Amino acid sequence: MYNIAIVAGGNSGEYEISMKSGKQVELNMDMARFRPFLIEIRGKKWNYKLETKTFPVDKNDFSLTIGKRKIRFDAVFNAIHGTPGEDGKLQGYFDMLDIPYTSCGVTTSALSFNKTFCKDVVSCYGADIAGHVHLNRDDKRAVSLIKKNLKMPVFVKPNNGGSSVGMSKVKHKKDLKAALDKAFHEDDEILVEEFIKGRELTCGVIRSKGKIIAFPVTEIISKKEFFDYEAKYQPGLSEEVVPAKVPGKVAETCRKISMNLFRNLNCKGIVRFDFIFSGKKFFFLEVNTVPGITSASIVPKMAKAYGWSYTDLITNLLDEII
Repeated sequence: MYNIAIVAGGNSGEYEISMKSGKQVELNMDMARFRPFLIEIRGKKWNYKLETKTFPVDKNDFSLTIGKRKIRFDAVFNAIHGTPGEDGKLQGYFDMLDIPYTSCGVTTSALSFNKTFCKDVVSCYGADIAGHVHLNRDDKRAVSLIKKNLKMPVFVKPNNGGSSVGMSKVKHKKDLKAALDKAFHEDDEILVEEFIKGRELTCGVIRSKGKIIAFPVTEIISKKEFFDYEAKYQPGLSEEVVPAKVPGKVAETCRKISMNLFRNLNCKGIVRFDFIFSGKKFFFLEVNTVPGITSASIVPKMAKAYGWSYTDLITNLLDEII
């Protein structure tokens, strides 16, 4: 029986979603093989709750002491969306303690979390990307740089973050300042990129038994202006079509691009690649190295379409690292 720490929560606007993901993992883990411990991480407070009692994690060796029993973990299931679980910080900590975990390593996590750096790297592997501008908080030329280099409309988003928190679609130049302020409220860096009209397709990729597998391609259809935080998590505001109703050749190309990026970026765990399919091109949007796995999330739906139950998904992720 393996002791598995499920880390969830984190220090970003994705805290609530992460806790839901972690709880879902706990409820669906194969109890015949694994003993789950849901660890809530928020700031310096790392706690495990058992009924009405709270037990702090010993950060010296990432262990728990319950009564007279000291619990060490065989592996970590990473369910933290955003910092510190998706940007490489926790990965470095677990590497130093020699505890395996279910997500990408330090370098890949840090790179993919920085949207601008990630776009620059994936373009080297032949992926198409939209025109974009990277801005720092103290850059006084922000609005002028956007107007000079990009065509409207544009998306303004925090450069490091997920779940579309702080993101805006801007159609008119007069609205840029408000969108920049909203994004800078979430991050010290922001990414502004040109809107590309097309279909939003996403593909989940996982390594199972040493083989890279791409799940069925999914189309995201938002009933709002774009697939924002509300559309992602409010029932009825978006539709995920699994598998996507696209020609077989289009789906296969999307899967091949995703598997190629998974391999070249040295990804691990379950990773979701997002694209805009426009004309005959796949424009890379971003890679989610710790995608949502709540009951309403896209990845479990992809896994189900592939033939895996939620428990199968969790088991495959753990089997790769134990």
